[in-house]
Amino acid sequence: MEELRLNDQEEARRAKLAKYEELGIDPFGSRYEWKDRIVDLREKYGEFTEEQFNENPIPCNIAGRIMIIRSMGKAAFFTVKDEYGTIQVWIGKNVVGDDNYAVFKLADTGDIVGIEGTMMKSRTGELTIRCAKFTHITKCLKPLPEKFHGFTDLEDRSRKRYLDLMVNDESRRIALARPRIIRAIQKYCDDLGFVEVETSILSPILGGAAARPFITHHNALEKDI
Repeated sequence: MEELRLNDQEEARRAKLAKYEELGIDPFGSRYEWKDRIVDLREKYGEFTEEQFNENPIPCNIAGRIMIIRSMGKAAFFTVKDEYGTIQVWIGKNVVGDDNYAVFKLADTGDIVGIEGTMMKSRTGELTIRCAKFTHITKCLKPLPEKFHGFTDLEDRSRKRYLDLMVNDESRRIALARPRIIRAIQKYCDDLGFVEVETSILSPILGGAAARPFITHHNALEKDI
């Protein structure tokens, strides 16, 4: 078996696994109870001013994947994306404490995390979560595609569908809309009294286990498979 080849970023991420264990954190197995969807927070509080947030602190609790990190020493801004939206988070060492900030410093883009805090507005007017507690949920061992050029190659997007849904908002929007459309059509037909039945698909060409085995040549590897 060929030895797994890792790039520098992948090696650095794997090196952090032992550091998580030293802190008593399972790099891949944490359970997290979240309460808020990012899309709902934006809908409810997107037009609030900083004065409104100061007068009436609004708690929130989200979970999602880190997409961008902008570190500034003892504080940082980072972006978290869940199934339906994206939001900015501010975290400060003087707010969460040394131990919790040490956990955050191990974070990379792609990690799944939990955020507890309150809503605020940044100096630029961006809706932001002021983090009071950072929770590591799952480590991502491979770096996400470079953010400026994105994930655009059609063949890679088809072969790595999970990555396409992770980083491309339009692909994820379509994937989430499709099952809702199908269910709506099913409900419409059900309401009219139609009955859905499953039938076998007839094809003149054998497929699956019944297909004849074949050999093809892999040009990049220069061998038959």
